[in-house]
Amino acid sequence: MANIKGIALPLLLAFSVVHFPIAESAWLIHYHIHVRNDLPLINTPPGRPNLFLHCKSKDKDVGDRPMAIGQDYTWDTMINLLQTTLFFCNARWTGRKRITFNAFEAMRDETRCMKYRNSCMWSVRRDGIYFSGDNSTWKNEYPW
Repeated sequence: MANIKGIALPLLLAFSVVHFPIAESAWLIHYHIHVRNDLPLINTPPGRPNLFLHCKSKDKDVGDRPMAIGQDYTWDTMINLLQTTLFFCNARWTGRKRITFNAFEAMRDETRCMKYRNSCMWSVRRDGIYFSGDNSTWKNEYPW
């Protein structure tokens, strides 16, 4: 029995390294998620919210936030060992549209969000939710 216990732990550790290809120390990195309200000013007085955003994961609710044009909603996260970290947001453009989008997926965003200071940048616009990993190139990933 003693020999089996002595072998089991190294085998378990070897198995976990082989099957979870997370980048070395990636689970120690803080990722910064930013969602900015870049919607046009339509039937909303300046400074008043025209976007309502609620973001959360299975384990953490980062809150419901009314956002005026130009405001930024931010939070930090780290990737868990199983690479299952996922934050999603429900966005509601007052009187117009609603959408749910994944603001952070560990497997998808581990590499692409490291280009700009470990940040995942999102912009809510008239035609959808745009992503940028470098804060200069934007792609509409979630059309309304």
